[in-house]
Amino acid sequence: MSADPAEVGFSIGPVRIHGRIVLAPMAGITDIVFRAICIEHGASLVYTEMVSANGLIYSNRQSQGIIEISPAEHPIGAQIFGREPEAMSQAALLVAKAGPDFIDINMGCPVPKVVKNREGCALMLEPERAQEVIRAVRTTSRLPVTVKMRKGWDVAHQNAVEFALACEEAGVSAIAVHGRTRTQMYSGKADWDIIARVKESVCVPVIGNGDIWQPADAQNMLRETGCDAVMVARGALGCPWIFANAKRLLAGGACEEPGFEDRIEMALRHLRLAVVRYGERTGVPLMRKHLSWYMKGLVGSARVKAQVNVARSAAAVESILGAYLERARQHNQCQIERCRDKGCPS
Repeated sequence: MSADPAEVGFSIGPVRIHGRIVLAPMAGITDIVFRAICIEHGASLVYTEMVSANGLIYSNRQSQGIIEISPAEHPIGAQIFGREPEAMSQAALLVAKAGPDFIDINMGCPVPKVVKNREGCALMLEPERAQEVIRAVRTTSRLPVTVKMRKGWDVAHQNAVEFALACEEAGVSAIAVHGRTRTQMYSGKADWDIIARVKESVCVPVIGNGDIWQPADAQNMLRETGCDAVMVARGALGCPWIFANAKRLLAGGACEEPGFEDRIEMALRHLRLAVVRYGERTGVPLMRKHLSWYMKGLVGSARVKAQVNVARSAAAVESILGAYLERARQHNQCQIERCRDKGCPS
C-alpha cells in the first residue's frame, strides 16, 4: 500500500517531519499562540520567530519570550540570527535549553535594521563567514542546524546555488530557500526555478518558500521544483486552514474553504488565546493585525476593523466582532427567506 502523498515527509538530521507543508518563521507573527493554531490546522513543522543572538546572550526579556516552546509544538525549529561565530555559538547553547528539535540560522532576512549590521541576508555576500557561523553553532549544539536563505542579494548577486553548497559543506541538515532577492524584499514574483536548482545541487532536504497563497500553490511548487517541503508565510495570515487544505489536495481530495462564520469565530478564538497568554493589555493590541487578516475581503469589514483598532479591552473587541457576526447571520437569513418567497429551491 503506497503512502498518503500528504503525509510523505522528510528528515532534518534524525528529526522526522511527517508531512510537507510547514509554517515559515515570521517576526512579530509566529508566536506560540499562532503556531498552536497552525499546528491544529495541519502544519507539519513550525519555527519560532527569529531571535537575536546578542539578545539571548544579554538576557533580553523579549528574546527569552520568543524562544519559549510548548510540549505540543514538536517538531519545531528555533531560529537565531547574527554574524559573530562566538556569539552564535553561545546563543545556540541558550536556545537549546528551550527544547527545539533543531536550530535554524536566518541568512535571508531582508529588513534594513538586520542587514545594516551585516546579518540576515547580508551573510549571502560573505559565504566564508556564513560557513564559520554554521560550524560554530554545530560545534556547540548537538541539535541539527539548518539555514534559511534567499535567491541572493540582488540581480548581480544571485548566488543561491553556490551559497547552498557552501552551507551544505559546513554541515547543515536542511536548507529553506525564498525565491526572491534581498532587494526585492517581498515584492514581485518569487522565482521557483532557483528553488529547483538548489534542490538539484545539494543532497540535504530543501524547503521551498515564496508565493504560497493558495493550497494549489503548495501542490504546484512541490511538482515544479522537486523540493522536499513547502514553507507557507503570508498565505497563512488570517487563514490557518491553508495547511489542512494543501494536505487534502496532495491526498487527491478537495479543499474545504472557511466561510464567514468560520473566520470570525477563529478570530475570536485567537483573541482569547492571546489574552490568556499575554494578558489583556498586551494581547489586545497584539491581535489587531491578526484580526484584520481574518476579516480581509469580508463584506463590510472596513468599519469593523476601524472599531477594533481603537478598542482597548478584549470584551470590547468581542462585542464588536459578535455584533458583526450577528448582522451577517441576519442578512443571510433575510436572503434565504427572500429567495423562498420568490419560489427558489431551498
